[in-house]
Amino acid sequence: MPATAPTWDPAQYLRHAGPRARPFLDLLARIPDLPADPPRIADLGCGPGNATVLLADRWPTARITGYDNSPRMLERARQYAGPTPGGGHLDFAAADARTWAPEEPYDLLVSNATLQWVPGHADRFPDWIDRLAPGGTLAVQVPGNFDAPSHRLMRELAESRRWRDRLAGVLRHDDAVLTPEAYLARLTATGCTADVWETTYVHLLPGDDAVLDWVKGTGLRPVLDALADDPAARDAFVDEYRAVLRAAYPAQAHGTPFPFRRVFAVARKGDGR
Repeated sequence: MPATAPTWDPAQYLRHAGPRARPFLDLLARIPDLPADPPRIADLGCGPGNATVLLADRWPTARITGYDNSPRMLERARQYAGPTPGGGHLDFAAADARTWAPEEPYDLLVSNATLQWVPGHADRFPDWIDRLAPGGTLAVQVPGNFDAPSHRLMRELAESRRWRDRLAGVLRHDDAVLTPEAYLARLTATGCTADVWETTYVHLLPGDDAVLDWVKGTGLRPVLDALADDPAARDAFVDEYRAVLRAAYPAQAHGTPFPFRRVFAVARKGDGR
């Protein structure tokens, strides 16, 4: 659900489905019991739906709706729609995190690796929490790697003399997400009990130019879109970026180590008693 609406490629995104799902599983493990059974759950920024189905594993009877603003992602996700093995139901709908407002109370609103694309996303927290059922939970995970070489080098290249006229303002900067302390302050200010933490995963990525392959599914999408009308320029940028990534993330015998910091927040609304 990016603010600039890049064109998503579900197949490219899912090339690293396992490592991308790991933070979502860790987020789900810290969510407390939900107030209703069956619970009503929203997954805001569901992408291709492969992580949304994990919600049905944790809450088998839940009625779950995955929301996204990418038609290609929703088309891929709808293969999972329908009754779930535990007696619940899963569906998908178009929505944009910048403007989405819950039309009914939810027991859980979860957003995984989405809100970094939404400027000012923390300003939405009070409205979303207000629409949680008493005792409900807001759970979010965002990447915290905007100062890592993968993103810093991308920005430096985009801002270089050769590319700045084509790519000025296209990429997000390190203020795309808040610090863990700032998320804690924002969430507790709403009256919630909040659990906020960060984790750095060291993914061992297979294949040649593995880090480039990873960011082609996410952070590089705005550049690929901006240069889509000029394939020669697009390929030239990717080649330059490939070279600096190889130096920053040297491949080893069993793969390329890729440190990736993530920020998590779980906020539980009071039950009104």
